Amino acid sequence: MDLRKLKTLIDLVSESNISELEITEAEGKVRIVKAAAVAPATPALGPAPAASVAGLAPAPIAPAPAAEPVAPAEPTGQVIKSPMVGTFYRSASPGAKAFAEVGDEIKTGQPVCIIEAMKIMNEIEADCSGKIVRILCENGQAVEFGQPLFIVE
Repeated sequence: MDLRKLKTLIDLVSESNISELEITEAEGKVRIVKAAAVAPATPALGPAPAASVAGLAPAPIAPAPAAEPVAPAEPTGQVIKSPMVGTFYRSASPGAKAFAEVGDEIKTGQPVCIIEAMKIMNEIEADCSGKIVRILCENGQAVEFGQPLFIVE
């Protein structure tokens, strides 16, 4: 396989949401796996200073406890999830009014957004009735199967 082609494939994988790519051609097979980003456990601190008072051993340095991310309080209610992988759109065309806004009352079966998958625009209908409390995706954002899109009360 051409080195330039291989470099292009590596760049595509690193810039996308996919974690693995495998391509088979006449010349051979290439498998690219994106490594998970691992944060260092503790920063390198250099040598510890000597104890200034004789007879006292320096206390071991314990790593500071990692600050756990505080999850925002999830609003109660039902979640409308993405039934497919694709691109999320709030309206039928760029200048059109959004299907649903925060505070809108929706009914079961009412279109709430569009997900574009393989150049096909798929209207996503509400699977519950209620008031939209939160929209969890940005217009034009890539979404995964089962990803929450809306929270409805």
